[in-house]
Amino acid sequence: MPHKIFYKQAIAILLRQAMTLDAIESCLSGFTIVRRQEESTDWRLSGPSLVIGYRPEVNGYVLVDIVDQPWPDQMGDPKTELELFGAWHLGQFGPGTWPGSLMRACEHSWTWRDGRSVPLQHQAFIRIRISYNFGQTEGPVIRPENYDAVHELRFVTSIAAALVRLPQVICYFNPNGECVRGVSQFLECLNDDHATTEDMPLRLWSNVRFFKVPNTDPLWHVMDMVGMSQLDAPDHEALFQSTAYEPGEVEAFLRTMSSYIVTKGPIIQHGDTADGPGNVRWQGFHVSEAPIGPARPVIRWFPQDRRKIPAVLAKGPAPRLMSWKETALWMLGVRQGPRI
Repeated sequence: MPHKIFYKQAIAILLRQAMTLDAIESCLSGFTIVRRQEESTDWRLSGPSLVIGYRPEVNGYVLVDIVDQPWPDQMGDPKTELELFGAWHLGQFGPGTWPGSLMRACEHSWTWRDGRSVPLQHQAFIRIRISYNFGQTEGPVIRPENYDAVHELRFVTSIAAALVRLPQVICYFNPNGECVRGVSQFLECLNDDHATTEDMPLRLWSNVRFFKVPNTDPLWHVMDMVGMSQLDAPDHEALFQSTAYEPGEVEAFLRTMSSYIVTKGPIIQHGDTADGPGNVRWQGFHVSEAPIGPARPVIRWFPQDRRKIPAVLAKGPAPRLMSWKETALWMLGVRQGPRI
């Protein structure tokens, strides 16, 4: 998996067809364009591009480029597509992007029905990537002074907002957060106070997914988030009996907990509890790798409602910081974590 070494943030806009740099530049009058590159030698690294000043005092710039190719969702075979695989590994398509991110974003486009098929019709895309390493010769800048991931992501999102009304645009795509948003939905999420948490448009930066747990009666569900690594925070997942909790309330809980960690820091400890859906306490556990891809650490939440956890949920694959069975023992009251 790529990491935040060269690029710190990356989002994309999917297009019906490629456009000119002039068309893009005409939409970016509110930004400081410091360089323009008409030619491209390797689209995997950069198409024709503009460089926008972000924090020039610490060599912070944004590269906006046009790629006249469909999004390479499988990210290359290391044996037959070494150049593409290498570009993905270096974070050229996003520092937290996994193969299949567009496919999963479409499959879990619950709030935009057309998002399950329309994004797949694109033929080109715009990349918006932020870095502090352009022109560096002494090794990558891992974290500049006064680093602020939230401010970075707001800035690249503001560039996307300036471009999404172009006629060639199909939709906004965040490959790290595995979410697609139609143009009108993107603008609504950006402007709607109800769609933000702590002034962060998390619905543009991350996705919430909903899965049935097979062989459970009564039926259980898993709801999880993807994309909080962009803000240097863990994703969250919740497991619960379907008839007992409103999914919308569970989603709001996951987003609240996500925002809480971003604004307060990593203060949720293994076994902590918090007020949650259904007017009960929910207990969270740090897990080294989520059971549902992409591979990443998560905080797993269970309601403390004394419902019996199905056996299938006690068979999670290892290794983890805590197995499903151990998590179940916590839920059954063997230990109680502190309240938050």
